Amino acid sequence: MRLRLIVMNFLQFAVWGSYLTSMGAYLATAGLGTDIGNYYALQGIVSIFMPALMGIVADRWVQAQRLLSFCHMMAAVFMGLCGWIGLQAETTGGEVNGSLLFALYAVSVAFYMPTLALSNSVAYTALDKAGLDTVKAFPPIRVFGTVGFLCAMWLVDGLGIINSPLQFFESAIFGLLIAAYSLTLPSCPAKRNNASQSLLEAFGLKAFTLFREKKMAFFFIFSFMLGVSLQITNGYANPYIQSFGENPEYQGMFFVEHSNLLVSLSQVSETLCILLIPFFLGRFGIKKVMLIAMLAWVGRFGFFGLGNPGPGVWLFILSCIVYGVAFDFFNVSGSLFVDKETDVSIRSSAQGLFMLMTNGLGATFGSLAAKAVINRLVYAEGLSVAQQAAGWQTAWYIFAGYALVVAVAFAILFEYKYVRNDG
Repeated sequence: MRLRLIVMNFLQFAVWGSYLTSMGAYLATAGLGTDIGNYYALQGIVSIFMPALMGIVADRWVQAQRLLSFCHMMAAVFMGLCGWIGLQAETTGGEVNGSLLFALYAVSVAFYMPTLALSNSVAYTALDKAGLDTVKAFPPIRVFGTVGFLCAMWLVDGLGIINSPLQFFESAIFGLLIAAYSLTLPSCPAKRNNASQSLLEAFGLKAFTLFREKKMAFFFIFSFMLGVSLQITNGYANPYIQSFGENPEYQGMFFVEHSNLLVSLSQVSETLCILLIPFFLGRFGIKKVMLIAMLAWVGRFGFFGLGNPGPGVWLFILSCIVYGVAFDFFNVSGSLFVDKETDVSIRSSAQGLFMLMTNGLGATFGSLAAKAVINRLVYAEGLSVAQQAAGWQTAWYIFAGYALVVAVAFAILFEYKYVRNDG
C-alpha cells in the first residue's frame, strides 16, 4: 500500500513541478512578463471553488480515486494545448496568443488544483483501511511527491526548456500517466445517504460550518494569510535570478544560466523537512509548527533580497533551505491537522476548504499583490538595469515584512491547547 501511494504522490507533483517554477521564466521570455502574476493568481482563483466542489463530489457521489483520474486527464489535455500554442509561436516566429494561452491554462489548472486535496483524501482513506496512523505513515509517503516535483524540475533544466513551452508537454505526459494510474488505486466509496438532510448537508457545505468553532475559524483565517506567500517565489524566483544576467558582473555564471537548478534546492530541502513533521508535530503541536513555518517565510524572502548569483549565492542557497520548513510545516501539517480535527463524513470537503483558504483565496491575493509590487518596482517602463535590480531587492523585503507581521499576529491570536505526545 505504501508503495502504491508513493507512486501516486510522485506523479501527482511531477505534473506540477514540470512548469510551476519555470513558467515565469518562459512567460518573461515570450514577452508576457507583466502577466506572470495573473497566471499564478489564476491557480488561486480556481482553488477558491474547484477543490471544495470536487471534494463535495468525492464525499457524496463519485469515488475519490476515479474523480482524481478524471481531473488529471482533463488537466493534461489542456496543458498539452498550452504547449502547442507556445510551440506554434516559436516555430512561426510570431507572438504568442496570450489570451488563448491564458484561457487554456485556466481550464487545465481548474482541473489540476482539486487533485491536491483529492490525492490526500485517497491516501488517508487507504492508510485508514490498512490500520495505519496517518500522522506517522503519511509524511514518508508524501515526501516522494516532492521527489517527483524535484525530478520534473531537473528534467526541465536538463532538457534546456526553462524558457520554452515544451515544459507544458512534459507536464501533460505526467498528467496522463497518473490519470491512468489513479484507476488502480484503492476504492474510496462515496458516503451516499438517502435520509432526510439539511440544506448544508445536501450540498456538501457542512465543512463551512467549521468556522463556527473559534479554533478552526482562526486556523483557516491564518491559513489564508500564510497562503499569500505560497506562489510568490514560484512565479518570480526564476525571472529574478535570470535578471542578474543583464549585469556584466554576473553574466555567464552557472546559476544565472541554470536558475531552475538553483531553485530546485528548495524542493531538496522540502523532501528532507517532510520527514521531520511527525517529530515536530508530536513534540510541539500545530501552533508552534505553523509559527516556525511563518518565520521561515520571513527568511525565504529576506535571503532572496540579500543574495546574488556570485559571492552572495550562499544566501540564495540558505533561502532554498528554509523553504522546506516554510512550505512543509504549513501545508502538510495543516492538512494533517484538518484530517484529525474534522469528522470523517466531511473529510474531503474540509480538505477542499483548507485548499480554498490557502491555494485559493490566499494565493490569489498574494499573486496579485506581488504582481502589483513587482510591476511597479521592476517592470515599469523606463527603468534602468540598476533600478530594476534595486526594485527586485525592495520587493523581497516587502514580502519578508508581511510574513513577519503574520507570524507575530498568529503567535498572539491563535489559541490551541496541545498535549505533548512523546510516543
